[in-house]
Amino acid sequence: MSFLHLYYTIEILNQYGKHKNKPMKKLIISALLLGITGGGIYAREKVISHGYPITPVPFTSVKLTDSFWGQRLQASREVTIPLAFSKCEETGRYKNFEMAAYPSDSNKVTGYSFDDTDVYKTIEGASYLFQTYPDKRLKKYIDSVLVIVAGAQEPDGYLYTSRTMNPAHPHQWAGSRRWEKVEELSHEFYNLGHMIEGAIAHYQATGQRNFFDIAIRYADCVCREIGEGPGKLVRVPGHQIAEMALAKLYLVTGEQRYLDMAKFFLDKRGYTSRRDAYSQAHKPVVEQDEAVGHAVRAAYMYAGMADVAALTGDTAYVHAIDRIWENIVSKKLYITGGIGATSNGEAFGKNYELPNMSAYCETCAAIGNVYVNYRLFLLHGDAKYYDVLERTLYNGLISGVSLDGGKFFYPNPLESMGQHQRQPWFGCACCPSNICRFIPSVPGYIYAVKDKDVYVNLFMSNDVTLNVGGKKVSLSQTTSYPWNGDIQLRITHNSAKDFTLKIRIPGWVRNQVVPSNLYAYTDEFDPSYRVMVNGEEVHADLQDGYFSINRQ
Repeated sequence: MSFLHLYYTIEILNQYGKHKNKPMKKLIISALLLGITGGGIYAREKVISHGYPITPVPFTSVKLTDSFWGQRLQASREVTIPLAFSKCEETGRYKNFEMAAYPSDSNKVTGYSFDDTDVYKTIEGASYLFQTYPDKRLKKYIDSVLVIVAGAQEPDGYLYTSRTMNPAHPHQWAGSRRWEKVEELSHEFYNLGHMIEGAIAHYQATGQRNFFDIAIRYADCVCREIGEGPGKLVRVPGHQIAEMALAKLYLVTGEQRYLDMAKFFLDKRGYTSRRDAYSQAHKPVVEQDEAVGHAVRAAYMYAGMADVAALTGDTAYVHAIDRIWENIVSKKLYITGGIGATSNGEAFGKNYELPNMSAYCETCAAIGNVYVNYRLFLLHGDAKYYDVLERTLYNGLISGVSLDGGKFFYPNPLESMGQHQRQPWFGCACCPSNICRFIPSVPGYIYAVKDKDVYVNLFMSNDVTLNVGGKKVSLSQTTSYPWNGDIQLRITHNSAKDFTLKIRIPGWVRNQVVPSNLYAYTDEFDPSYRVMVNGEEVHADLQDGYFSINRQ
C-alpha cells in the first residue's frame, strides 16, 4: 500500500486588520494528504450528458464533522428547524393545505401568498441534515406533512393554496384566475421554485418520491400552460427562483422541458407587461449589465441566468451574467459580501452607494449571492467566485441567525446604535425559512470535480467520497478554520490512482480583499504561502486561484 504525503502551510492575513499599533496577526494553514484505496458512495442524481462544465459534489456525498459549521448544523437541527415547523403549525401554514384539500367559500384566506414556501424550505433544510444527523422521527414527521401537502394538489398538478382553498375569494394578490397576477404578487411560480428545491433535496436525502412527484406534477402543469403555442400563456415570474429550480430539476430528471421552461422565463423577461427595473424586467436579460432592483429577486434571477449559461452554453447569457457579476463586485458589494444597499424596495442602490447604517443587506440576498457565485464557479472554474462566496458565507449570511439558531435578522446593516435586534420570527418569514434550508446545505459547497481534477474550495472538517473520472476517491479534511488556519487533507481511498488536487488559495491570502479594486488593505503586510510534500517545499504557479498538485 503506497502513500503520498503532502504537507502545505499557508501564512495568511487576519481579515480584521490592525488594532492600535499591534502588528497583523498571521494565520497558519497546513495540510496532510495520504492516498490509499477504499470505498465510497454515489449521488442519486441521474447523469446528464450536458451538465455544468464543472460537476457539483452533492451534499449526500459529504459528511460534515466540523466544529464551526457543526455547531451551526446542530443549532439548525435542534432549534431552527423545529422552530420553523412549529411556526408552520402555529401560523396556519399547514391549515392552508388542509383547507385547500377541501375548498369552500367559508375558508378564510390569510397571510401572504407565498406562505406555502415556508413549509417547502423547512423540509429542504431538514432533508440536508439527514446526511449528518439521521433522524427517523423527523423523517416520519415530514412524511405526515407531505400527506397534507399532497391533499392540496389539484388533479392537473396545480398547487397554490392561496387560490385553491377558496376559489371564489382567493388571496387578494392572486387574481381571479390562474397566472393572472403571477408577474405581480401572486407568487405562483415562486411557490413552484421553492417546492422543486425542497423536493429535490428530500428525494436526494431519502430516495423517496412522495415530495418529488408533487413537484414534478406542478412543474408539468406549468409547462403545459405557460409558453409559446396555442392555448398557452406568455408569463414570467414576478419573484424569480423558478428559473434556477427548473434547471436543477432538469439535472435530476434529464427532462429537457424543464431547462427549456427555465430559459423561457428568462428569454421573455422584458417582453411582457412587466417592464420595471425593480423586478429586473426593464430590458431583456441578455442586454443587462448592472445589478438593479429588489436584491433577492435579482440574485435568484442571476443564478438562473448562470444556470442557463452553464447548461446550454448560450454565449449571450454567459456574457450578460459576467457583466452583471462584474458590476456587483466592483461597485455594489459590501465588505461583508452583503448586497442590497437600500430598504426602499429592498434593493440595490446606485453604483458605489454602500451606506453602513442604512444598509439593507437582506439575509435572503446574501443567500442569493452565494447561489450566483457558486454557479459562476461551476461555469468558469475560477476561484474568484469562491472568494466572494466565502466572504458572504462567513460575514453577510450567518449574521442573519443567532448562534443558538433561534433568532434572526431580516436586514443586516453594517452599523447600528442598538436599534437592530434579532427576532424569533417574522410575519414575512422568508429569511428564517431560507436560513433553515441554506445552513444545512453548506457541505455541498466544499468540493467540485472536473474530469480528473478535484477542487477543494472551502475549508471545514468533513469526510467525502468523490467520483473522479469514474473512480472513487475519498478525502478526509480536518481543520479549526476560520479560528485556526491548520488544515489536514487525507486521502482515505483512491481508485482513481492519478488525479489533480486543486486547492483554492483565497484571494485575501494574496492581498486581494475582493476580486476587484472596490476594497484594498491599508497596511503594508505582504501575505505569503508555501506548499510542502513529504516535508519538502514544492512550487507551482496558481491557475485561476488554485494550487494544483498532481498525484500519479
